[in-house]
Amino acid sequence: MVSDAESAPVFAKPVTLREVAAAAGVSVATASKALNGQGRMTAETRERIRETARLLGFRPNSLAQSLLRKRSFTVGLLTNDTYGRFSLPLMAGVSDALVDNGVSVFLCNVEDDQRLGQLHVEAMLDKRVDGIIATGKRIDRHLPVDLSNLRVPVVYAFTQPDPGAIAFVCDDAGGAQLAVEHFLRLGRRRIAHVSGPASFGVVHARAQAYRDVLVENGLPAFEPLLGAWSEGWGHEAVGKLFGGRGEAPDAVFCGNDQIARGVIDALRERGISVPEEVGVIGFDNWEIVAEATRPPLTSVDMNLAALGREAGLALLSLVGGQSAAPGIRKLPCRLVVRQSCGRPPGG
Repeated sequence: MVSDAESAPVFAKPVTLREVAAAAGVSVATASKALNGQGRMTAETRERIRETARLLGFRPNSLAQSLLRKRSFTVGLLTNDTYGRFSLPLMAGVSDALVDNGVSVFLCNVEDDQRLGQLHVEAMLDKRVDGIIATGKRIDRHLPVDLSNLRVPVVYAFTQPDPGAIAFVCDDAGGAQLAVEHFLRLGRRRIAHVSGPASFGVVHARAQAYRDVLVENGLPAFEPLLGAWSEGWGHEAVGKLFGGRGEAPDAVFCGNDQIARGVIDALRERGISVPEEVGVIGFDNWEIVAEATRPPLTSVDMNLAALGREAGLALLSLVGGQSAAPGIRKLPCRLVVRQSCGRPPGG
């Protein structure tokens, strides 16, 4: 019979700084300075100590380093984006910006619960995070938590900021302009717009940009159709656009990819070919939707990873003691072209 002591896993003891120093033939103080990039010594000595530490598998005590440098080298990311549709690609960009600086990111979902949000903020402060990045599921709503007057810097990305804060958002109007101008280059002239609920600020920004591009080119604009962010609404909108007596559109710019997929499915059911007769462009470039659509969907990408990276770099700068002007920075979108809008004439 095997005893509990015999069956228990055996964990190797961590290598100490004293063991690194002994193996490298230097004092503990010299080893510490070499590994922390401090002190005066030859480059050969410093490299020998670092190589010894690597070979022994030495890992510095992060808590001790944090106390020494008065930093935790951690950043909190707060979001109410329960499904991670926007926060996860943004977090990837934040992590990309911070990893080379030895900073880790941990994500807390506050949902839409003010009490939960406050608990997460207090926990982050207790863990002495160097700063906080706040993000959400829409840019015209504030997270349900007070982030003003904290003892650490706060940067906002893809959510409504506090007054006087630094924030990063995507240029929704610029993204809509990319889509409509692409249709025009393809020779489309009757371009409709189907988008989400009127309660969203981005819906109006994209609709206005849609109108502006058509007016600048001397073309009439359809009245934008507003509804839910769903395939069902896209399907329903096709009935409104193609069921009347007026001239039907030859292109549809959609407020998100789910709407666009509903539009394409409804057109197929009516025997209208995409993109030969009608081109379709979505928004968000949600790859799991855009690439699975038939034909694959051309879509406006909000560059959320780039947005997160800029937010991470800004926070690093603030943590390092540098000042930055408050305000909202708009980052450009990009158009990811697939098969749903066709090729330019002669292309």
